[in-house]
Amino acid sequence: MASAAAAKANPFPLINTNSRKIGFSHKFSIKFPFYSDPPSPRLLAVHSNNPNLDSIKMDQNVSGFVSGPGNPKSSHASPSPSAAIDFLTLCHRLKSTKRKGWLNHGIKGPESIADHMYRMSLMALIADEVPGINRERCIKIAIVHDIAEAIVGDITPSDGVPKQEKSRMEQEALDEMCKVLGGGMRAEEIQELWQEYETNSSLEANLVKDFDKVEMILQALEYETEHGRILDEFFLSTAGKFQTEIGKRWAAEIISRRNSRSGNRPN
Repeated sequence: MASAAAAKANPFPLINTNSRKIGFSHKFSIKFPFYSDPPSPRLLAVHSNNPNLDSIKMDQNVSGFVSGPGNPKSSHASPSPSAAIDFLTLCHRLKSTKRKGWLNHGIKGPESIADHMYRMSLMALIADEVPGINRERCIKIAIVHDIAEAIVGDITPSDGVPKQEKSRMEQEALDEMCKVLGGGMRAEEIQELWQEYETNSSLEANLVKDFDKVEMILQALEYETEHGRILDEFFLSTAGKFQTEIGKRWAAEIISRRNSRSGNRPN
């Protein structure tokens, strides 16, 4: 019975999680599970000493966040200095969390989630002008597309978490982060940009999806060169999946360089 109860409490029993309390300003603190491996899909409760940030409870049956009574949705344009610093402190984990695909392949000191998003943002900045595509929006989407990983970590296909469940977990995490930010127009914009990418619902999202894959195979080529490794998996998993002409051309250039370096070794 005990083992059955434990399995029910954690649907991913092989996952190693540790609880970490993240301290913010005098207003409140948040206790999240800290994920060194794929996370449990449940976020812990958030308890605040600020009456405007009343207790938030999230579990597997909740989509979005629920605030305490008498806490109307904020409509202010910008977060307070305190909320901004709290949010940025939480986002620090994007800088410190390494991308798991590289760890799984034994790459020492691999890129962080923030490293990955930063170079994607540069891709959006330097890409050719494309009719109908808003470059500034592409940059914004690139900046926020993996932002929920500050809480859930980098969940990869090898973790065995279904795509729908991964999306639900990340939505809950994003709701939590926007609550930390204090709601308002900036939080709403982050939600909108993230959803646009998640659902691949615009030309900008199509392009940034391609940048995500281009950045990954470019990083794979760099690690192959630096570490003398063969990382075929990353090239095979993206083959034929680029949606835009820019993505296809950039990917072709990376593959051409890889083949030249390896004596035209087929992928």
